[in-house]
Amino acid sequence: MSNDFGTWQIVHIPDKEPHELHQQPTENVVCSVIDPKRANQIVRRLNQIAPLENHRHVKRIHKKILEGGKIQLSVILCLASEGDNQLDSLPPYIHEMISSYQLSPFIAKVCKYAATSKEEWQEQCKFWPTSYHPLTYKIDGITGFNEEDSKSVFKFMQSAIELASSDGLVVNAAVIVDPSAKQIISNARDQVFAWSTCEVDSDIDSSCIKKPGLFNSRSISTGFAPRESFHLNGSSNQLKQPFTSVSCLYPWQWAEQQSQSQSSYYCHPLRHAAIVAIESSAARDRRLFPSEGNIEERCLEFDHEKSWPSAPAKKQKTTCANVEDYDKLNSHSCTSDQPFERPYLCTGYDIYLVWEPCTMCAMALVHQRIRRIFYAFPNPNAGALGSVHRLQGEKSLNHHYAVFRVLVPEEGQHTLRKCYTEVAETEEINIC
Repeated sequence: MSNDFGTWQIVHIPDKEPHELHQQPTENVVCSVIDPKRANQIVRRLNQIAPLENHRHVKRIHKKILEGGKIQLSVILCLASEGDNQLDSLPPYIHEMISSYQLSPFIAKVCKYAATSKEEWQEQCKFWPTSYHPLTYKIDGITGFNEEDSKSVFKFMQSAIELASSDGLVVNAAVIVDPSAKQIISNARDQVFAWSTCEVDSDIDSSCIKKPGLFNSRSISTGFAPRESFHLNGSSNQLKQPFTSVSCLYPWQWAEQQSQSQSSYYCHPLRHAAIVAIESSAARDRRLFPSEGNIEERCLEFDHEKSWPSAPAKKQKTTCANVEDYDKLNSHSCTSDQPFERPYLCTGYDIYLVWEPCTMCAMALVHQRIRRIFYAFPNPNAGALGSVHRLQGEKSLNHHYAVFRVLVPEEGQHTLRKCYTEVAETEEINIC
């Protein structure tokens, strides 16, 4: 694959699904024209009795210049209730204000969600004035990518794409990276399907899973492929490829496998690329810090602390026993310049995925405190970060990460295309 990243792009995947500029979701509000001399008094009172808690992007006052230069001010009294008689079902305290200030209420529309772009904000203001703040990804230290950072992102995504087809079968691949050191912490491929001589019984989990190399990602193409396909790069690609071996694309394959008891392989539903990469990262930490006995207790205690979405991610660290142990362990590690302190889970790390993760993998990355997620291709079947769901925008979660899609040009997809074509030709020859 070429190292020229001139046509690669990084696109932020927002927390909420973007809307068409001319189809902004709106909500009805009760408004009234007010005397400008009493505007401050009225607004202060309304902020006390009827705050717009879920509509902080909407300005309370609408200023309009009439003919002759006269200024007209309108204020939002409250949100309108559902139903036909919206003006008749106002709360008593709003009726009291209408009576006190001799207001004439009317119904107006405001945009339901905050603008995510300047163009969207300009369209929103045609209904009612709103505020606009350029996106900063809501994560400390993430405001964009300079040229050096972009090349680093492209390089790691290239590594993930090459890993995805490294053994001749195209599956999903994950690469966890420490962005501060620009080093790969761990990487993995899907390990869902495995050839096995083990009996399919209760001993599988205890005997088979522990065997290294058992999950070799070699899946059977027959019996698992829904007759759906999709473009690698959305609508720009002319060649449709189903890639039915990618676990996050078809996370329900494990259920279909149960009916094929005569097969010589079995399926483990949890070993998607992201999950295996997380497991590998944890194993790396255990190798580097073997002397730590009560780390689990301290991590559990840390997890019970409150973590606010807007706050920088916390980091639990412990120290390696001594320099000699560190040097010894470092010789067995996959990267150089390893930290002298054990990180808390994957706090501050990035992960690169060839395909958008499913909900299970995306939630696992929340629990691991991943900072940023990069993926190359969307997952129209079960994508949790833009295609089907947007887990990064779920306010109830105690950790949030920023999500980006790396747009890979046609030449960057050559590795996957070539491998997929070779596998398809081989299967056709075997069938014949």
